[in-house]
Amino acid sequence: MDALLDGYLPILIFIGIAAAIAVIALGASWLAGHQKPDAEKCCAYECGFDAFGDARSKFDVRFYLVSILFIIFDLEVAFLFPWAVALGKIGLFGFFSMMVFLGVLTVGFIYEWRKGALEWE
Repeated sequence: MDALLDGYLPILIFIGIAAAIAVIALGASWLAGHQKPDAEKCCAYECGFDAFGDARSKFDVRFYLVSILFIIFDLEVAFLFPWAVALGKIGLFGFFSMMVFLGVLTVGFIYEWRKGALEWE
């Protein structure tokens, strides 16, 4: 039974060290950090409306539309990095497949631009 428990000792030591590092990091940031928020720090930041208030208030949907479009195009552009690394191995078929993908991406971007989805007014 002791031999079975000895196999778990490195895991317990690892968990203990990780917990200690987390507590030390949180404590150090709390001690070193400036804990006096002012009006500038408490204001709304990149959300489009105040975080505190009536939950039923109207808000502008354009902010969410632009952010979702950014995420979609950002993730699609992220496919270019592994493609560029593997381009030597995938050959001409991989190149033309990515050109089709980029063509669809460009057509979608032009469609959104013409529809005015990126206009803020």
